Parts: sequence; structure tokens; C-alpha cells
Amino acid sequence: MTPMTIFFFFRDMIRQFFVNQGVLNASALTYTTLFAVVPLVTVSYSMLAAVPSFQGAGEQVQQWIFENFVPATGEVVHEYLKDFTDQARRLTAVGIVFLVITSIMMMKNIEAALNRIWRVTEPRKGVSSFLLYWAVLSLGPLLIGFGLLLTSYITALPLYTSATEVVGSARFLSIIPIVFSAIAFMLLYAAVPNCRVPIRHAFLGGVAAALMFEVAKRGFAFFVTQFPSYELIYGAFAAVPMFLAWIFISWVIILLGAELSRALTIYHITQRNRREPHLYTVLGVLHQLWLAQRLGQTRSDTWLLQQTPGLTQERWDQYIPILLDTGIIQRTLSGDYVLARDLSHFTLDQLQSLLPWPLPDALSQSSEVQWEKAFGERLKTLSDARHDVLDVPIGELFNA
Repeated sequence: MTPMTIFFFFRDMIRQFFVNQGVLNASALTYTTLFAVVPLVTVSYSMLAAVPSFQGAGEQVQQWIFENFVPATGEVVHEYLKDFTDQARRLTAVGIVFLVITSIMMMKNIEAALNRIWRVTEPRKGVSSFLLYWAVLSLGPLLIGFGLLLTSYITALPLYTSATEVVGSARFLSIIPIVFSAIAFMLLYAAVPNCRVPIRHAFLGGVAAALMFEVAKRGFAFFVTQFPSYELIYGAFAAVPMFLAWIFISWVIILLGAELSRALTIYHITQRNRREPHLYTVLGVLHQLWLAQRLGQTRSDTWLLQQTPGLTQERWDQYIPILLDTGIIQRTLSGDYVLARDLSHFTLDQLQSLLPWPLPDALSQSSEVQWEKAFGERLKTLSDARHDVLDVPIGELFNA
């Protein structure tokens, strides 16, 4: 990839982040996290307590998370959160059910945000939804607990007794939070959206998010320690707004990682370089759906973006409402697309009349594909005929 291609790639990715209302979604998830953080921690404690090897590991997990994933302002919030969690753990069965429901609602909001990025209109329902949320809520704490045990085991090995080896061990252990972040983000991007996400793209998105997370954490900690003027405004409550700001930054990073995963899936250099007229690109979409109809299949927008020449996410966002509102295509329950009209009785003139873009004169490049060649020839014939009809001096027109 050339530097210019890389520039266009990230430019399109950032543009899609704002088109998908990434900042608004991060704000909403920050608000939800504020109410769900105590239930999530309480449920995590319960999951860890269910495994004998992890008895009493809840406090260690919480301490580890705040040390490695939350900047310096988290210390005060950590104390408050610990008190809240201790009280929540003494709730009755009804209270525990409420905490679990709150945690699941948090997961549902996360799924909705990721589905919006992947253009999925139908979220998971029923048993599949419950099983996914329960797997995340139960396996997440267990994986962190396993990581803590692994860390403790490594530090206890005789291999690290000498000073030099201890330094090497410290460097190795400092990488563990980044590795766990990358794994967690990868699982989030691969499992939560209600569509198939290529695991390699989820992995790359997870690694990028983990690295951005680490850079943001260091930058945020530097700001907190070097520019403490906010304490003059908020006083004893200064940690709370800063903690909320950090949660917001974290969600922005998570959503950017998801955008990167999708961009890696749908972005094609050849698609960007070939900028054909809108009518041609719409015909390309209909051709893909026509082929799928003959096979009795549906097509996702990811498939269409990958297989249709000249179709970018920006163009597809323009085409979807037109094609749906005019009844040319329909969206299935799974979020895929199918033809809704018989193309043997639907003309090019009818299609062009439904599009807001002018009729093109010709294609930007020749093609050996039969339907594309036929379309290009008709455009040329139409352009020649239009030239003959309009080849009249304006003065002669006024004197008529």
C-alpha cells in the first residue's frame, strides 16, 4: 500500500466513525457504564467466587484493572467502587437479579453500538442473546483471574531470582495488560456483532485498540499529573469527572478499533481507484443481487462492498434508502438484502428516473464484462443522440 492509499484508508475510517455517530455512541456508553460498573464488578466477583482456585481473587482483579487500565485518577474512584461493591454483595436475591439485568443491559448497548458499525439491523434475540451476554460476563472475569495466576506463577519462578532477570521479568509483565487488552478487544469485535467478522480483522482491530489504549492511558496520566488545575474547580470531587472523561476516551478507542475491523473487511484499493457514475455502481449492486437471487441466496452489505466495482461505504449509505424506499430491494430479517422487483420488467430508464444523479455520458474505463460492455455502448449511443438533438446554436433557438 502506498502512503496515499494509507491516508485514504484512515480518512475513510475516521469519516465512517463520525457517520456512525461514534462520539454520540461513546457518550451514551459512558453514561451506561456509570450505572453498570458496580453491577459488572459484583457479577465478576460472583463468577470468580464460583471457582475454588479463584477464591478471594475479586479484589486482586479489581486492583489489577485499576493499576493497569485506569490512570492515576482511578485511585479515589477505586475506593468508592470498592465500598459500593461490598454493599452490593450483601444484597438479597432480588437485588442480585437486578444487578445481573443491569449488566446484561450494558452488554446490549455495546452490541447495538457494534451492530451499527457493521450495518446490522437485527440484534440477537432470545436464547442466543442471553448466552452471549452470559458468556462474556462469566468468561471475562475467569480469563482475567487466569491471567493473574499466570503472572504470579511467572514471578515466582526461580528463573527470575537474579537482578537482571527480574528487570527482564518486569518488562515482560508490563506487556501482559496490553496482550490481555488486545485479546479482550478481539473477542469483543469478533463475537458481539450479529454478523460474521473475519477473525484476522478482529485481531488487528484489537491490537490497534490495545495500543491506542496504552498511549491514551499514558497521555491521560501525564495530563492529570502535570495539569492539576481541574482540582481547583472540583476540589474533592475532581476524580469523578476525570474518571468519566477516561471512560469516554476508552469507549472512543473501542469504537475506533471496531471501525478499523470493518474497514479492513470492506476496503479495497481497486474500489476506491475506480470512480464510475452512480448509475453504473447501482447496476453493479443489482447485478450482484440478481446473481444471488438465481442461486436462492441473500447478500450482506459487506459482500456487496467487497464484490461491487466502485462501491464505497459512502456511496452505499446513499444507495440504501433509495433502493429500499422505491421497493427495488428488501432487507431480510438477518439484515441481508434481496431483490424485490422483477428485473426483466424493470427498465434502465425507470431506474435512472429514481436516482437523483444525472445520466452519465460514458464509463470511465472499458470493460470485458458483457453487461458492462452493453451498458457502455448504450450510454455512448444515447450521448451521440443527445449531441445531435442539442447541436443547435442558442441564437437560432431564440429566433425560432
